[in-house]
Amino acid sequence: MEKQIRELVARLLAHQHLPRQDRLVKKALTDEAFRQDLDARLHACGLKFLDNPYAGDVTLVLERDMEQGVLGEQETWMSNTMNLDRTAIALLMVLWSLIILPKRQRQVERKELGEAQDQSEMFALEKPLETGKLVSAPVNRNALIADFGDKLGKATKIKMNLGTLARLGFIVQRQDEIHEGPLLDLLLDYHQLAGRVIDGALSDLLGRHLADLKPAPEPDWDEEELEEADV
Repeated sequence: MEKQIRELVARLLAHQHLPRQDRLVKKALTDEAFRQDLDARLHACGLKFLDNPYAGDVTLVLERDMEQGVLGEQETWMSNTMNLDRTAIALLMVLWSLIILPKRQRQVERKELGEAQDQSEMFALEKPLETGKLVSAPVNRNALIADFGDKLGKATKIKMNLGTLARLGFIVQRQDEIHEGPLLDLLLDYHQLAGRVIDGALSDLLGRHLADLKPAPEPDWDEEELEEADV
């Protein structure tokens, strides 16, 4: 087990994230003894295994009490640890709203539908939440620029920031489509952001895109284990 834990941590450090379907990630999510040993070893290094059941990947993050010592004394790290400028952060929030909010609504609706169907099955097994292309729809880049170019820095600036967000793992660009990246739903805290986006400052900017969306209820999980990292 020790070698498997060392391999998993090394791969997460090398690749930044791994899919939930990965053999050792599955073991970390289902084997209690393995997870406890993994968490203890990571804690000794100031790190934490980050898992969100709605996201398709897992990653490692700093534990809260390590952030200031590692990231510096300036307060900017509290909201932005990746040196993104204001336009890049704004673009990230718009993309999160356009991709993750509808995705979460689809996930919850399908989960509720599946639970209703399973009630008629005596030995129905709990099904994992759907992730990836099954529930995450892309955003058209040209439409994004047309709708938000005046607010997000025009076409050239938006394309530059899209490249930055892609390198950081938040999005994946395929021709003119912008897809969810492995870290978009993992590193941004849905609990904190959903209500603020739908009812707050971005509601006017996003307008019709959010008209039919409501914050989706979250399942009862251990919030300490799934506490999201700041961007």
